[in-house]
Formats: sequence, C-alpha cells, structure tokens
Amino acid sequence: MVSLLIGSSLALVFAFIGTPLFIRFLVRKSYGQFVRDDGPTSHHTKRGTPTMGGAVIVASVVASYFITHLISPIINPGTFGPSVSGLLVLFLMVGMGLVGFIDDYTKISRQRSLGLNAKAKIILQTLVGVTFAILALNFPNSQGRTPASTEISFIRDTGIDLAFAGTLIGAILFILWANLIITGTTNGVNLADGLDGLAAGASILVFGAYFLMGIWQSNQSCGAPRSGAVCYEVRDPMDLALLAGALAGALVGFLWWNTSPAKIFMGDTGSLAIGGAIAAFAILSRTELLLVILAGLFVIITLSVIIQVGYFKLSGGKRVFKMAPLQHHFELKGWAEVTVVVRFWIVAGLCVAVALGLFYGEWVVGN
Repeated sequence: MVSLLIGSSLALVFAFIGTPLFIRFLVRKSYGQFVRDDGPTSHHTKRGTPTMGGAVIVASVVASYFITHLISPIINPGTFGPSVSGLLVLFLMVGMGLVGFIDDYTKISRQRSLGLNAKAKIILQTLVGVTFAILALNFPNSQGRTPASTEISFIRDTGIDLAFAGTLIGAILFILWANLIITGTTNGVNLADGLDGLAAGASILVFGAYFLMGIWQSNQSCGAPRSGAVCYEVRDPMDLALLAGALAGALVGFLWWNTSPAKIFMGDTGSLAIGGAIAAFAILSRTELLLVILAGLFVIITLSVIIQVGYFKLSGGKRVFKMAPLQHHFELKGWAEVTVVVRFWIVAGLCVAVALGLFYGEWVVGN
C-alpha cells in the first residue's frame, strides 16, 4: 500500500512541477494550438495556447512507476520489480501517446488544425494495438496465467471464450476484440478533449476506480488468505493499481494548469495515451464490458458523434444536436464552458459509481 501512495504522489508532483516548465518550453518554440474553424466561435480565443501537454502526463507516469519499483524493495524487502502487466499498460499508453505526438507535431509544423490523415492514424494505432494484444496473450506466470484472456469479460471472465474454434482462431478474434476496445476508448477520450479540463477530470475518476479495483482484486485474488468463495484470476492486480494511481496523480497535477482558462492542452498526445491506458486496464483487469459503464461519459460523447453523423447522412443534412461532440451542443445552447465541464464531471462520477457498485455487488452476491 505504501508503494501505491509513493507512486501516486510522485506522479502528481512530477506533473505539477513539470507542466509549467513544459509550458515555458512550448511558448519559446511557439508550439500553440490551432483551433478548427467549424468549432464554437468562443474557442477562437484559445488559439496559440500551448499543446502536447500529454507528454508531461506520460513522462510523469513512466518515471514514477520505475522510481517506485526502485524504492519499494528498500521499504518492503522481497518486493518484485515491474510486472508484465504493468509494462503492457505502459507500452499501450506510450505507443498511443507517440501516435498522438506525431499528430500534434504535424498540426504545429504545418500550421493547421488537422494533423495526420485518417488512414495514417488508423495504421499507426492498429500497429500499436495489435502488438499489445499479441503480447498480452503471452508471458504466463507460475500459475500459467497470462496478462489477458481470450474470454470476454465483464467483472471477471464470463466463460464466453473467443477460442471456441481453436487457439489460432481465438487469438485472432481476441486481437480484433482488443483493438475494438482500444479504438473506441482512444477515440472517446479524444472526442471529450474539447473543453478545458473535461477529459482530464473525467479520466481521473476512471483511473481512481481502477486503483480501487486493483487493490480489491489483489486482496481477493484466488489463493490469497482473505479471498472468499468468489476470487479474481487477474495477473498482477497490485501493479495495475500502482499505475492507475500514478495516472490519476499525474492528471491531478496536470489539471491544475489545464483547468479553465487552460494554460496548456493535453493534445492528441495526452488523449490517445489516456485512452490507451484505460483500454489496457479494461483488458488486463478482466473488466472489458464493464468499461462501457465505467467510462460512460466517453461512451455518451462518442455516441453523440455517431448519431449526429448518421442522422445527417440519412436525413439529407439535418442535425440532432447543434454541434457534436455533445459538449459543444450545450455550449451553443448557452451553457458556460465551466458549467458544461463540471456537469459532465458529475455524469462521469455517477457512471463510475454505478460501475464500482456493480463490481463490488457481484462479489457480495457471489459470497
């Protein structure tokens, strides 16, 4: 538990101190945000605000994770180093963050609001996602447990195995399933990153939930002294909790500077990295379908875009919302930006509360 507090605190301090330093660097380089012309007119004042702040979040998490593992054996002799599950979360987070960084840098270097074209972005994201999925099905521990499972999971593996037609077919179906989760989550966070502090605040709540779930899964893991009739077969749950705490801490430190009026934006560097990390937690903690509820705000925002685009095409130019994603619809209805952000945080918190209730309630009923 001490290691979790150390990791979370270090990430918070690194992000809190590192963000203003990064802001100064970006200002000197004139690396500012370009605002899309078809967005709300009130956002034009944000043009030139430093972007790519997600680099600080990613760096803070990586640094705090490895420093914590260096310190932990001193505090608690016998503690093991980084786990395969933890390294996989970092791989997907950093990999997606690099895709976002390329996208952000393209916008800045070419002086436009659009970065990578859709095809290039999809190829890079798929490359990272497929690699993650393949690695997650390997590296069994002494109990033969791999970081991920070919079974579809809700609060735990459901028994619906994608390997029903054989190991190879199961692996292929899992890769497709994992990439569906990764793509949906990264796009969801990316779409939510349209107002100051919205994506960061909502993500803190999600990672806070995974922090608690990781601790609980560790205490109630199969074979643990305190486990009841229902236990969790999750690989490295405490290390997942460490990373969830580090991500929450880094986002708190970043949010201090990102809250309205934002002094820096996380950019695609941050939103794709955060989305990748959330997807990794869902897959490795065996809570894939629970993610739909846990990250409910991101799901709602993504659905608003799908509905808007679909209805526009089917109706020949009509719209359901004044603008999509959903947060801009409420802005155009006259809500102040801060009002939209805080109310959306409340929605995100309610979704997290329901998900945690289901998670704990399933264990109570099972025991």
